[in-house]
Amino acid sequence: MTTMDAIAARAVPMTAALLAICCASAAAGAQGARASSGAPGGFVQLDEAKLYYEECGTAPSTVVLLHDGGANSAVWDGVWPEMCRHFHTIRYDRRGFGRSPAATAWYSETDDLAGLLHRLKVSRAVLVGSSHGGEVSINFTLAHPEVVQQLVLVGAVVSGMPYSRHFLDRGKHASELLAKGDLEGAIAEWSRDRYLIGPEHEAARRRLFDLLSANPQDMTHRDYPLAERPALPRLHEIRVPTLLLTGDADIPDVHANAGAIEAGIPGARRVVLPGVGHLMYLEEPAEFTRLVIGFIELNAS
Repeated sequence: MTTMDAIAARAVPMTAALLAICCASAAAGAQGARASSGAPGGFVQLDEAKLYYEECGTAPSTVVLLHDGGANSAVWDGVWPEMCRHFHTIRYDRRGFGRSPAATAWYSETDDLAGLLHRLKVSRAVLVGSSHGGEVSINFTLAHPEVVQQLVLVGAVVSGMPYSRHFLDRGKHASELLAKGDLEGAIAEWSRDRYLIGPEHEAARRRLFDLLSANPQDMTHRDYPLAERPALPRLHEIRVPTLLLTGDADIPDVHANAGAIEAGIPGARRVVLPGVGHLMYLEEPAEFTRLVIGFIELNAS
């Protein structure tokens, strides 16, 4: 069950985004097409879906960045150059986010990721998933264990874990503003959320506001992801090196999810970063990349 399935109705499109936000090398023939710096983006066609993606870097190890449930893959801009220097790096917009058209029928987020990697000829990869992107990463690892080399889960949630009333009510005012047609007010309200961005990071808060303002479809599209089999009782099946990153200012539910994931995945390592919230890569990109790159290189096989 995804975060958006935690409540019964999807009548207000914003609800899914509000709840979710808190929440291998390729074949040799593809190597020549990779740029050493950020290459222009492109699209892959997956049956009726079209996904926008970008890739960079020529290193043999592939890292895939999965954005959260409230904004598109541009949230990785601050860490993208450094990741590209160390790895072949891919980021993509899930359906309805950024440049990827919204879904018009039920679909599987796990299948979308599998299809993207297949089209890009990536057979093995490290997944770095933020919030709901972390949930997708966990589900994908359980479905395709042969593909995933390592997991980095950033403020991630796990399907099958219940949510508190505080979590469910948190975005109520922003949802009400959106329902009244006040998109700018809803974006401003959500950008001020104390759990998303720590109090000392006003530049990151402005960046989040700009990202959401430039891509209002990220918050207003209707989504149709199929519910996955709950991952919580199956975490012990994951046998890859796993790093959990949590901001100390993040909402208690995310910390509870991190604790459950740490307990469930054998050998998982958990790091709590001081002074940051849910979107730590917007707040402290240098520290984020230091931790992530260090972990991936230490556990490279």
